[in-house]
Amino acid sequence: MGRGRVAVGRVSIRAGAIFPGQGSQVVGMAGDVVREFPAAADLFRRAQRVLGYDLLELTQRGPEERLRETQYSQPAIYVANLALHAAVADELPVVASTGHSFGEYCSLTIAGSLTFDEGLRLVNERGLAMQRAAELALGGMAAILGLDEAKVSEAVAAAERRTGLRVQLANLNSPGQIVVSGDLAAVRAAGEEAMALKAKRVVPLNVSGAWHSALMEPAVEGFSKVIAAAQVGVPKYPVIGNIYARPFLEPEDIKGRLVDSLTHQVRWHDTALRLLEEHLDIVVEFGASPVLTPLFKRLPGARNVAHVGDLAGVGRLLGALGSLTQA
Repeated sequence: MGRGRVAVGRVSIRAGAIFPGQGSQVVGMAGDVVREFPAAADLFRRAQRVLGYDLLELTQRGPEERLRETQYSQPAIYVANLALHAAVADELPVVASTGHSFGEYCSLTIAGSLTFDEGLRLVNERGLAMQRAAELALGGMAAILGLDEAKVSEAVAAAERRTGLRVQLANLNSPGQIVVSGDLAAVRAAGEEAMALKAKRVVPLNVSGAWHSALMEPAVEGFSKVIAAAQVGVPKYPVIGNIYARPFLEPEDIKGRLVDSLTHQVRWHDTALRLLEEHLDIVVEFGASPVLTPLFKRLPGARNVAHVGDLAGVGRLLGALGSLTQA
């Protein structure tokens, strides 16, 4: 799978798609693309039927505080990401893809493993389960910049000793950008310990809970039942999962890893490196905010990286594709 090349114009290229997850939401996301492309607008109409509320109204008007709540942000990001992809899908069929955290659901959807409606249903149930878990304990997340994994682990251990609370490494985004997650007081203490170890900066994240941590354990049982009943197929090309940085395989493997992702680390750096093993000519991030693009551009072997977050991004991508076909 994924070894062929796809034709764009008269020249064939190998394209990859990547999708951001929690924290990439903004009020107004994908709005101009929805107004311009019927395929993008149709996804929001279908979303209203699945969810029972006007997701487009929420994404375009907010309020930002509501859009930040995971039970709303996850469906909003899922649909907006896919709407942005829909705007260029005919010009850019992909041969490999991945997503950060629940951005995996977007990736599995465009690879045919999930239908749009089933993917949205799962993301909605996931968001509800995580929101309920978040309400049981005051949690948070913070990005630690400028320390390696060993030093961040040292900071986390010191924070747990100080507070007696839970905090752990959650997202390994790059060798110098690692996110910690857990009880809010422990997350803050981990940030202080990291600064004492000469971290460049500690950035609290715009999320409403402690994702990818033990605080999400209460969400596992209920979501496992939802996933067990889901219709999941084999992806038509490699979709790289975050937990083990390897492609998803058959449906039961996919289901198990989607449940595990509630509490397990996102090994994004390793995932991105594995995606590049597919020998891609271009990698495109589809999301309201360019979360993954800067990380990808720093990777050795990343030849062309583009971000599509609005109508201008669509135009830039089409221009980049034109340049590739003429190269």
